[in-house]
Amino acid sequence: MKNIALQAEAAIKELIEKAALKKGDIVVVGCSSSEIVGSQIGHGSSLEAAQAVFGAVYPVLKENSIYLAAQCCEHLNRAIITEREYAVKHSLEIVNVVPQPKAGGSFATTAYKNFEVPVAVEFIKADAGMDIGSTLIGMHLKHVAVPMRLAVDKIGCANVTFARTRPKCIGGVRAIYDDNLM
Repeated sequence: MKNIALQAEAAIKELIEKAALKKGDIVVVGCSSSEIVGSQIGHGSSLEAAQAVFGAVYPVLKENSIYLAAQCCEHLNRAIITEREYAVKHSLEIVNVVPQPKAGGSFATTAYKNFEVPVAVEFIKADAGMDIGSTLIGMHLKHVAVPMRLAVDKIGCANVTFARTRPKCIGGVRAIYDDNLM
């Protein structure tokens, strides 16, 4: 589990840097603990692997004043577990569900047990994301997601993909764009 934690920590640190995340942003993490331990997604949930990833990612995000959104599995329609503070601040509709390893997933369960005041919401529009094990986080990213290649491409046995977001470019050929937002 130590290697899993080290990989997750390196990944989140690089994501913060390369995506230029700032205070108040939110990162969605989809995490198949099954894939991390070498099983097929949804068929080998591991609380230990989820706890290793959470224990590595959450403190780094908190240290940078960035929120974590933990994506639940398909059994909870990929709902999001996040801090109440974020949900209230962004007028997100809170829904009533408590994730469990077999209904929500081990990572969301771990987040729910460790957040200061956890809540579930159905939708967010995250600023960046880390998808561990092909959990399909795209529905929770802002509209223009930009894939990223980072040094970490696996956590345990699971493939990891990353994305950042940028504002939409509108206005056509006469428009001028702010390259700092790209």
